[in-house]
Amino acid sequence: MAGHSHAKNIAHRKAAQSAKRAQAWGKLIREVTVSAKQGMPDPAHNPRLRAAVKAALVNNMPRDTVERAIKRVAQGTDTENYDEVRYEGYGPNGVAIIVEALTDNRNRTASDLRSMFSKNGGALGESNSVAFQFEREGVVRYPPSAGDADTVLEAAIEAGASDVESDEDGHAIRTAVEDLFTVRDALEAKLGPAESAKLEWRPNASVPLDEDSARGVLKLVDALDEHDDVQNVYANFDVPDDVLDRLTA
Repeated sequence: MAGHSHAKNIAHRKAAQSAKRAQAWGKLIREVTVSAKQGMPDPAHNPRLRAAVKAALVNNMPRDTVERAIKRVAQGTDTENYDEVRYEGYGPNGVAIIVEALTDNRNRTASDLRSMFSKNGGALGESNSVAFQFEREGVVRYPPSAGDADTVLEAAIEAGASDVESDEDGHAIRTAVEDLFTVRDALEAKLGPAESAKLEWRPNASVPLDEDSARGVLKLVDALDEHDDVQNVYANFDVPDDVLDRLTA
């Protein structure tokens, strides 16, 4: 239930920020570029790149923009180098937070995030200071239109998934880390293209927050998420839907 509630919290928050398209596209292109450099610059032979391309297209990025980014990598003309870095810390009310970043300057990013945590009632911690409160897993997401809960569950079982969560927002099919892309491919053969397929951090338990507490935590999480170097933010808070709706309206 903690993961389910957290997923809905993040979904609500993301919806409230959907207008920030230019910044979102910049982060998506950075993931496309890094994925292409880490494997073959061909989505058909690079599962991570394929997922990055899919995420970009789902977010309405023009296909030619994505293809140009991949072409630059293939031709060796892209000279930007990004490191994948995970930052961990605590927000207000003891909420554990994991931040995943792609940065070309670790010192700058660490300094910026440390300042954000401090200004918003939290503290940036050492590596692995909060990761023990989360599980790393693969998640393949489908919209409600992919099928009813029973149809998706049957497909997920056949594909080798470990768990499925279905609600009015869609379906989240969970996998072991090493099985993510194998399960995704098997699901797509049955259900069609997935909305997304990526590794995520799922909290083992959640910290319940009332409206006043949630306001401070969301302020920090939003600030982190808006940083250009930050790709993903995960936190173990749980806020009732009606409260979240008021705060993100």
